[in-house]
Amino acid sequence: MLYSISGKLIFKGDNFFAVETGGVGFRIFASERTIRRGGAVGSNIRLFTHFHVREDAMELYGFLSENERSFFELLISVSGVGPKSALSIIDIAELEELAAAIHEGRPDLLTKASGIGRKTAERIIVELRSKVASLHSGAVVEKMDTDVDLVEALSNLGYRREEAREALLKVPREIEGVEARLKEALRLLSGRR
Repeated sequence: MLYSISGKLIFKGDNFFAVETGGVGFRIFASERTIRRGGAVGSNIRLFTHFHVREDAMELYGFLSENERSFFELLISVSGVGPKSALSIIDIAELEELAAAIHEGRPDLLTKASGIGRKTAERIIVELRSKVASLHSGAVVEKMDTDVDLVEALSNLGYRREEAREALLKVPREIEGVEARLKEALRLLSGRR
């Protein structure tokens, strides 16, 4: 029904944006990652949207790219995965990494998302494995495994999981190996404090 919304970002909450366009303010739910990357309040924003209707609610979900919206729609097509759970999955890693985890049959990586248990993760893999394409999925999953361990290590050093994930996203792809990625993440994090 609604393909996208462009307008002025008037508010950022924990799990939603408020975007004003044509004199109307829309409440648009989004992942934490999308909210962080969405720009500052007062700036213009364009979100690709998904309009979700239930018996008791009509909700609008927003994404910075069409690929992210398509991946979200694939996730909610799986029985037992609602919009909030799909946003939680999108928050744990980049889309390429999530597609690789599904393609490689790794429910343990999907269960890192809030509200996703092993059975739901396995159902996602069974239903979506043939629908997601992932080049070099083995290498991507190996990097995800490493990053999961690194987030744990950084949180044990006193960093919040969210800031640890953010720092790991900024580590250049050419830096490989646990020690090298950890050193670079620590260097990035020490510059923030």
